[in-house]
Amino acid sequence: MPALTGEHSNASSMTIKSDPASEPNTSGLLVADTIRILVATDSHVGYNERDPIRGDDSWKSFHEVMCLAKDRDVDMILLAGDLFHENKPSRKSMFQVMRSMRMNCYGEKPCELEMLSDGSETFQGAFNHVNYEDPDINIAIPIFSIHGNHDDPTGEGHLAALDLLQTAGLVNYYGRTPESDNIEVKPVLLQKGNTKLALYGMSNVRDERLFRTFRDQKVKFFRPGVQKDDWFNLMSVHQNHHAYTEKGYLPEEFLPSFLHFVIWGHEHECKIDPTYNPEMDFHVMQPGSSVATSLSPGEAVAKHVAILSITGKDFKSESIRLKTVRPFVMKEIVLSDDKEAKKHIKSPNNRTQVTQYLMNIVEKLIQQANEEWMEAQDEPEDDDEEVKPPLPLVRLRVEYGMPNGGSYDCENPQRFSNRFIDKVANVNDVIQYHRKKKGATRQTKGADMPEGSILAELSMDPGVKVEKIVEEFLEAQSLTILPQNSFGDAVAQFVKKDDKHSMESFVSDSLEKQVGFLFNEEYGDDDDVAERMAACKARLEEMFASGQIKLRRTKLKPQPDDYDEELLGPWEDQEAAIDHTGDDVDEDGDDAETVTKPTKGRGKAATSKTAAATKKAVPAKTTGRGKKKGVEEESEEEDDDVQMLDEDDDDENALFVKQAAAKPARKAPARKVASPARRTAARPTAKAASKQSQLTFSQPATQSNGRKKVHEISDDISDDDDAFEPISTAKSRGRR
Repeated sequence: MPALTGEHSNASSMTIKSDPASEPNTSGLLVADTIRILVATDSHVGYNERDPIRGDDSWKSFHEVMCLAKDRDVDMILLAGDLFHENKPSRKSMFQVMRSMRMNCYGEKPCELEMLSDGSETFQGAFNHVNYEDPDINIAIPIFSIHGNHDDPTGEGHLAALDLLQTAGLVNYYGRTPESDNIEVKPVLLQKGNTKLALYGMSNVRDERLFRTFRDQKVKFFRPGVQKDDWFNLMSVHQNHHAYTEKGYLPEEFLPSFLHFVIWGHEHECKIDPTYNPEMDFHVMQPGSSVATSLSPGEAVAKHVAILSITGKDFKSESIRLKTVRPFVMKEIVLSDDKEAKKHIKSPNNRTQVTQYLMNIVEKLIQQANEEWMEAQDEPEDDDEEVKPPLPLVRLRVEYGMPNGGSYDCENPQRFSNRFIDKVANVNDVIQYHRKKKGATRQTKGADMPEGSILAELSMDPGVKVEKIVEEFLEAQSLTILPQNSFGDAVAQFVKKDDKHSMESFVSDSLEKQVGFLFNEEYGDDDDVAERMAACKARLEEMFASGQIKLRRTKLKPQPDDYDEELLGPWEDQEAAIDHTGDDVDEDGDDAETVTKPTKGRGKAATSKTAAATKKAVPAKTTGRGKKKGVEEESEEEDDDVQMLDEDDDDENALFVKQAAAKPARKAPARKVASPARRTAARPTAKAASKQSQLTFSQPATQSNGRKKVHEISDDISDDDDAFEPISTAKSRGRR
């Protein structure tokens, strides 16, 4: 038994004939040395099995493939994945597959293939040997198969449907990929006469992951340790063959160059004739599926299988068209370019004419499908026997774009398709309407760059400042909202002083000032927002240039003692480290002068932020609650004392509005209490009004004539604590 040596996918290449099928066999080997392999992929047994018309299509075509293997007396069958349409096939699907295999693969004829490799390295499970060497069963035609993306292993035990067939002795399941990130491909070594075959297989792996595994050189191919040049290296894969995405396929260049022939599964378009890759020096065959699983152009190609005859290093391919496959024709038309359809475009109600025209096209397609199917059939032995074609699959794609001057009124596709019941197999999707996608009319303009000479001059100056580079780039472009001169300082502070929040602070402060200017009465009557924003931006740039406003430096809170930098990262990078309550500090450490923000509403004009921060709220004198008139007078006084504050004020308890300092000269008129029974809770102070309301559920007592009297909590306590609105006077306040 030859030993296996491992090589990565970039192993040394071997030269073979560019077209050995067209030349006679010069190796001197006899026909008895020829290994004949029937090649098929993507049987998809069980596809659409509940459909009353198409339910049996998949297993009928698979049964035809098995019958071809027996009739042509091949040595083995090679399946390149997706034997089943689902990884948990139904009992009906499993029954049909096992029945076909047993009918055509069991027999008294001895298998002439000799197994040279260790089966335990390529076959896993309870029966880790090739099935035709099992003394309890007699296999005439062995089947070798890899799994695809539809019948892949799943569930507990990571078992596939092929494991069941292998346990039953019907299939030799090889090419497993238990580790997607570390793949080892070991061949099954077979020999017939003097022809040696190294059968490689790699079951389906997600394309993106397999692409990365090949790129990282984590795919290892093993070769026979002796007589490396005497082996015909045949490999089967089940991956995307075309680059649908950047990494969503398997390039042929990833495969090792010592291969001679590759069977490519997963792609359903039949390309049965081998194609030669001159760069890798091997041939590729894409048999395609044996049943149409979608109504696409690739599925409309006639379905074939192939018999690959290998003699020494030479091979010959013979394609065989499948005859039980349901006929499928497809056509695509553009109504705006069709001469017959243009006649109806000017009609106001052209649905009837367009529908009739499309129906005539479908009728012709049905006739075409039936004729093509009859041509593929063998002539019946009995002249009296009439062969009737099955209902065909028909797909008509119609682009109904609306040219200038008219439109097409198309019938509902479901209703249109139902017109062909008992004429087609797909009675619900015969027609497909679509419109041609219009290209994007707006062209994305690249960012304007400074002149090349300026960039070259800046690159040659080792002492160039960041502000200068930013200035040059901003001059080539334009900022509509943010001030341009302070933008450079913010970038410099980010780069030089590693202030990670400088840009965030710059943008937020600039937008805040812009909003303040836009609400200013000076610009209130201007309807052009763009001009107002430009004026605000120019004014901010002028104030920054004159030093009236400066860029503030981010102020950080002290780092807590229990903060773990190794786990959470640097303290200055955390959002909680920014001190939003402190005064703004410019980059020189002085208090930054801010721009006065105009206010709107009933309050008086607000002072600057620094001035507002110095004011303290003086508690107002507590007075008893009076009648409605007194309450109204007091609320008017409070309205005069409400002013807007900046959101960065030192007082953390102030939200939006704050009670100003009480004026000593103005006191609420004291009112006499009529009787102890009419006494209510004292009015909260102005200072208390700015804090969170608290409800006391204990029973307060008042002293009257030496006796304690218990009072109930009034329903209006929550109104008294409202710091945003004056007390409502519409509600009567009396004791319950």
